Amino acid sequence: MSEPAGFGAPTAQPKPTELDDCLRACAVHSGKLVGSLDTRRTALAEALRQLLALVAAGEDQPSPAPSGAGSLLRRGAKVVGGGMSNKMLDALLAVGNKALDCGYDDELNLTLLISDTVLTQRKNSRAGWRLRGRLLEAIGRPAAAADAFERYLELTTEDGYGVRARLAGIKAANTARAELLTVLAGAVPDSARFAGGPATDMWAEGLAAHALGDWAGAQARLVGALLAMDSAEVPEQEIQEAIGQYLDLNTELHTRPTPELIQAIALYAAARRNRMRGPVPDPMFGGVQWLSLGEFRNRIAGKSVCLIANSGKVGESSMGSQIDDYDLVVRFNSYRIDPAHTGKRTDIHVTIHKHAFNWDKPVDIRLVFGGNSPDWKYSVRNKLVPGAQTYVGDESLRWPVRNIGALTTEQFAAIPTSGFNMLWLLDYLDVSPTLDLIGFDFYESGAYRIPEAMKLAITNVHEYGSEKAWVMERAQSVSGMRISLR
Repeated sequence: MSEPAGFGAPTAQPKPTELDDCLRACAVHSGKLVGSLDTRRTALAEALRQLLALVAAGEDQPSPAPSGAGSLLRRGAKVVGGGMSNKMLDALLAVGNKALDCGYDDELNLTLLISDTVLTQRKNSRAGWRLRGRLLEAIGRPAAAADAFERYLELTTEDGYGVRARLAGIKAANTARAELLTVLAGAVPDSARFAGGPATDMWAEGLAAHALGDWAGAQARLVGALLAMDSAEVPEQEIQEAIGQYLDLNTELHTRPTPELIQAIALYAAARRNRMRGPVPDPMFGGVQWLSLGEFRNRIAGKSVCLIANSGKVGESSMGSQIDDYDLVVRFNSYRIDPAHTGKRTDIHVTIHKHAFNWDKPVDIRLVFGGNSPDWKYSVRNKLVPGAQTYVGDESLRWPVRNIGALTTEQFAAIPTSGFNMLWLLDYLDVSPTLDLIGFDFYESGAYRIPEAMKLAITNVHEYGSEKAWVMERAQSVSGMRISLR
């Protein structure tokens, strides 16, 4: 993936950009997406539609200036930062994230422009810095991405997106690649003569020399080209591809690899691995034990269970002591603890794999849900905190409604929530004498989460109405905050 054209080499430092310029670019880009069959671009088109609706409603206007003597001194001055409403900020970030998901050059250009704009208007926007880090990493600027991610971490106490692990992975990969190039340069001293020339020309000459059987000449030019690429800071993906090709050519010529080649391959693998998932401090995750469907059933059999919603009315329920009286307390995703209202204990933490909120909080069982197996495996490998759980659900528990229940999109069209997946699983296993839901109003009273997660939208990809209907069809009793299914 190449970096966006027309912007030079993007860095962590944003380019000062006016909101109006960004909004005009968004309007133009929206027109380009009409009729697109790409599902990622369709999602981007919807995010752009919502953004432009806010513009039409006047939400792009700067927030009212404060009154008083201080404002008089600034009257007539152009607002550079803070001149965007919170709604506009959230809508721009939504467009930026959807554009980044597309991965095409046009969309990467748009993401960069949005990132520049957001961080011009809100220089301390955590979401803005995280978006910039993800973009810089996607276009092959890992060092700049690390700077952006460090800025994000300076601004937050809750790392619900696994940015700290991502940052560690980038730094470890950068170190491994630097060591790799040092090894190659030391093994091929003549490469220094070619490291100052144009990398593309040196690479072509090296391949030509290899085709003629002149491996010594080829090796010097190819390694010289790699060193030139590094000096010129070409996108990381291009350097990785070139290093891989060089190692392939080298391996083909050696039935018995040299120590330098073995070391280079190991460093190449370390760089690639760390860019994918970051370093894992404890491969066994602190001695965690994996739970299959049958083993999970055995651990909950005969026990009273309550599921605590992350709803607004839970935060003022005064049911803390009653909640703690259950044998097992189940909480979800970015749950928030206030003992008087929510209770103190969490025995089972159920979370979607995309976030890492509360993954560091000690629990007996952590169930990580996800619809896509490779993405789920990546998240479990990268985000689990060693020692924070005794048991983790294995892939048999990854996506209960679809994988265990085999409910098709015709039977249940929407993406099931974490709460519905867990409730469906407990109802299916049918081994709990008490199965109560506390505070489940399907977000009618708003969200009650840890502060870091409060800005997350109550997403429309779920059908809360369908889930509510399923619950009420099976409810044995409904009393105040409590819905009992047994």
